[in-house]
Amino acid sequence: MLRHLTISGLTAKLARRECSAREALQACLDHLAEVDGQVHAFMSHDAADALAQADAADRDLAAGITHAQKPLLGVPIALKDLLAHRGQPLNCSSKIFGNYRSPYDATVVEKLKAAGAVVFGRLNMDEFAMGSSTETSAFQTTLNPWDLTRIPGGSSGGCAASLAANMAFGTIGSDTGGSIRQPAALCGVVGVKPTYGLVSRYGVTAFASSLDQVGPFGKDVRDAALLTQVLAGHDPRDSTSIPRPVPEYLAALVPDGGPRPLKGLRLGLAKEYGVGGLDPDVDAAMQAAVKQFQALGAEVVEVSLPHSEYAAATYYIIAPAEASANLARFDGIRYGARVNGKDPAELYAKTRGAGFGAEVKRRIILGTYVLSSGYYDAYYLRAQKVRTLIRQDFLKAFETVDAILTPTTPTAAFKVGEKSDDPLQMYLSDIFTISCNLAGICGISVPSGFTKAIASAPRLPIGLQLLGRPFGEETMFRLAHAYEQSTPWHLERSPLA
Repeated sequence: MLRHLTISGLTAKLARRECSAREALQACLDHLAEVDGQVHAFMSHDAADALAQADAADRDLAAGITHAQKPLLGVPIALKDLLAHRGQPLNCSSKIFGNYRSPYDATVVEKLKAAGAVVFGRLNMDEFAMGSSTETSAFQTTLNPWDLTRIPGGSSGGCAASLAANMAFGTIGSDTGGSIRQPAALCGVVGVKPTYGLVSRYGVTAFASSLDQVGPFGKDVRDAALLTQVLAGHDPRDSTSIPRPVPEYLAALVPDGGPRPLKGLRLGLAKEYGVGGLDPDVDAAMQAAVKQFQALGAEVVEVSLPHSEYAAATYYIIAPAEASANLARFDGIRYGARVNGKDPAELYAKTRGAGFGAEVKRRIILGTYVLSSGYYDAYYLRAQKVRTLIRQDFLKAFETVDAILTPTTPTAAFKVGEKSDDPLQMYLSDIFTISCNLAGICGISVPSGFTKAIASAPRLPIGLQLLGRPFGEETMFRLAHAYEQSTPWHLERSPLA
C-alpha cells in the first residue's frame, strides 16, 4: 500500500512515475477518514488545497523536475498546530485563538513548499505545547495507535500518532523539553530535536523561546535526516538562527563498510541516568541497545553529567517564566477570542480565564511568580546559572565521546488519565529529554524494542535516545541509522497503520 512507504520509498516511485502525488495524498486522506475518528490526531485538514498542491507537484514531475532539485516533491507532510500556514487555522490547541487563520507561512513551511512537499493538515497537541500526553488540548485527546486506551506522548502527540497510523508520510513538530522525542518513542517512530538555532523559529508560536526548536518525525532515520536537511538553515527573520552551512546529512548515513560501521566512535552512558523507576522492559531494551552498538564497533564508556539531577527543577522554572512573557500577547485586544468586560483589566481577566486551559494557567502563574520582584534572583536567575552548568557538563562529556546514549522515556505509553491529576508525575515523563533543550544540543529518538504483551495490555513501543554535541547532527544520524538498520524495530507497524 502506498501509505506504508517511507518518504524515500515514495519519492522513488514518484520518480519512476509508478504513482502520482495525487494518489499518494489520496491514500493519506482515505486512511485519515478511516482511522482518525479513533486516533483524533488531526485538528483539521484542507483537502481541496492539498489536492491542488499535489496536482502542481504532478505537473512538476511531468515537466522533468527531479527529487535532486526538490527533495520532497509530491510528498504529503502534516504540521503541528503551532506552525503558521498561510490561510489555514492556527490554534495551538487552545480556545484563545478563536477563529484565527494565519496570514503568512512559517519559514519551515516555506522550506517544505520550496522542496515540493504537499503541506496539509493541522495536528493536535498539548495546549501551547504545555504537556506530555496531548491531554491538555482544548479540543480533543489524541490516542496512541498501538493501544487506543493510552496516550501518544506530547506535546507533539498528533504528529507522532498520525505518522504511526500512516496518515502522513512525515510530520513537523516542536520540541521544548522532549515534545518530539518523547511521543516518537511512545508511538514507535523517529523524532529529531535539532541543535538550537539550526532550524528557524519564525512563524512558530512561542512557548519558551530559549528552549523551543522545530524538528521532524520520520518513519525511519533516513526520512528524518532528509526532513532535517530541508528544514535547516539560517533565517535572518529569526535572531536566534545560526548562520552556518548545513551539512549533507544523508551522506552521513552511508556506512564505512564492513561488519563494524561504527568503529572509531565512542558512546557515553551517563552514570547519573541510572534512575529509579525505570520500567524493566525499557531497561532491558537499553541494555540490548548498548550491546548492539558495541557489536557495530562503537566503544561505550561511562561519562558524568553531575548537574543533571537539577534539570527538571531548572526547566520548570525557566520554561514557565518564558511562557508567562510569551503568552502575555494573548489578551483579547489584537486578535483571537475576546470576552468583554467593563474595563480593560476585566476584559483581560475574562478573556484569558476563558481562553486558557488549566495547565497553561498553572505555568503562567508559576512563571509570573518566579519573575516577580523579590523572587527573580532566588529562582529565575539561579536557574539560568544551573542551566549553564548543565550545558558545560555536556560539552565536557563531548570532549571524550561522540554522543550520549539514554532511554528516551522511563516507561512506555501510560493510560489516558493516569497522570492527569498529578502534574509532577507528568513532568517526570520528560526526565531524560529536558537536559537536551537546556543545553541547546541535538537529540534523536529511534525505536528500540517493545514491552512484553500481557493480558491487560498489548506490546508497546520503546525508544532509545542519542544526544549529540551542538551541530553534531551528522554523527548523531550516522549512529542512529547504523543501529536502526541492524535491528527490526522500525519495520513494525501499529494496528491502525
